[in-house]
Amino acid sequence: MSSTVHLPAGGSWITLILSLCLLLVILIFAVQRVRFLYALRNVPHPFALPFVGNAYQLNTGLDEFFRNLIKWSQRYGDIFLLWVGLRPFIFLYRVEAIQPLLSSSVHIDKSLEYRYLRSWLGNGLITSEGEKWHFRRKLLTSSFHSGLLEEYLRITTREARVMISCLEKEIGKSFDVVPYAKRASLDVICDSAMGYHINAQGNTRNEYVLAVNRMANIVQQRFTNVWISSEVIFKLTSLGKEQKRSLNTIHNFIEKVISDRKMEWSRKKDGNFNEPMKKQRVLLDLLLDISQNGAVLTNEDIRDEVNTFMFAGHDTTATSISWILYALGRHPIYQEQILEEYDRIIGTDEITLESLNKLVVLDACVKESWRLYPVVPLIARNIYSPLKLMGHDIPVGSTVLINSYLLHRDARYFPEPDVYKPERFLSSNPRLPSYVFIPFSAGSRNCIGWRFATMVVKVFILSLLTAYHIESVDSEDKLCLISELVLVNKSGIRIKATPRAR
Repeated sequence: MSSTVHLPAGGSWITLILSLCLLLVILIFAVQRVRFLYALRNVPHPFALPFVGNAYQLNTGLDEFFRNLIKWSQRYGDIFLLWVGLRPFIFLYRVEAIQPLLSSSVHIDKSLEYRYLRSWLGNGLITSEGEKWHFRRKLLTSSFHSGLLEEYLRITTREARVMISCLEKEIGKSFDVVPYAKRASLDVICDSAMGYHINAQGNTRNEYVLAVNRMANIVQQRFTNVWISSEVIFKLTSLGKEQKRSLNTIHNFIEKVISDRKMEWSRKKDGNFNEPMKKQRVLLDLLLDISQNGAVLTNEDIRDEVNTFMFAGHDTTATSISWILYALGRHPIYQEQILEEYDRIIGTDEITLESLNKLVVLDACVKESWRLYPVVPLIARNIYSPLKLMGHDIPVGSTVLINSYLLHRDARYFPEPDVYKPERFLSSNPRLPSYVFIPFSAGSRNCIGWRFATMVVKVFILSLLTAYHIESVDSEDKLCLISELVLVNKSGIRIKATPRAR
């Protein structure tokens, strides 16, 4: 008796093959996912819902979320993770894990969330990766040489005086210093980056000023709100439409400034090349110089770097100034020590970069403020190569976050970690090990403008302290800290300023 095998005909074969291929893809994905989960099996974490993970905990207040990060670090030890959907976010705060990560020449890519900045910053230094980042970093390092810092110092000194006059209307009252510091920093950065005096301190309704502040706020919301992480969904929201309007304002302004500066540059080169430009040299001049008429940097590249400098510079600098004033306002004895040193070393002379570097008490107070209130409390890296941290294999596709707020409070290196003690940073004390104090991150992807930022912060603090005695309104236990792009207090940083008789 013979049997007949019936084979599928025509399209049935195609359906079978496609079904098998689909099953194979699903199987490969499942195997990869199992391996991924297996690698993270021993990393502790709070209870996570299926598919949603710990995303529901992000719907709490951001101040509560920051408190939870501290609580979880105490509960789970040196490493823990949070699941946001299917993505693991691994938190670190011990130098043993942070040093191999930040010192690596491989793990230098920012987290995926930085894509929210691309519409604003393009492929600037913050958002670029791989060879483009290496090339751009090397190219721009010369932009912060001491000669240019002297130009920036003059701008900074001028704007610090303006801020002093702006605070006159707040004398005797409690007020949030952050908006004042932001406008002052924006004036410094705008003039230093583009040679354009925008007068944010005098004209708070300037379109560009409002657009920059709004963009920073929108980006921050996207960093912390997983529900608008999708570009398709975000563009349909009112925030997406608002971002589009703000970006048009920012890009149009920057492009006009670049165009005007290029025209002046061309006139100079077409005429007497040795004739000095009417304006001081700023970052934009150096970018135009090295662009080689578009061969090295295009107009879009230049715009991206100017926008990056504006974004990275003004918010962080303002936050730094505000927290240092808060710390000194809580410990006024150090205000007197700073001024005594200032009178002894600088006196009635103009501040110079050289004299600024001699102020060791100021330096110690600034660093101790950065330790307690790090401007950028979370530093994120996406992992594209296998990595071992704290005895755990970190799989490709993970996001690792360094909590510098907790790193800086490691009692092994900072006894009485919650106490403000600038003496820790005086030269008479033992040198700290590398990577236990990272106010500007560390490794190859540290802040390229750290010398500039340090100079700006010190000039503002000196200028404000010579004019005013500062008193902080809120005690440390009343602070509600929030980790946005920068470290903020929920109710602002409130101080009182009293004119100083000098």
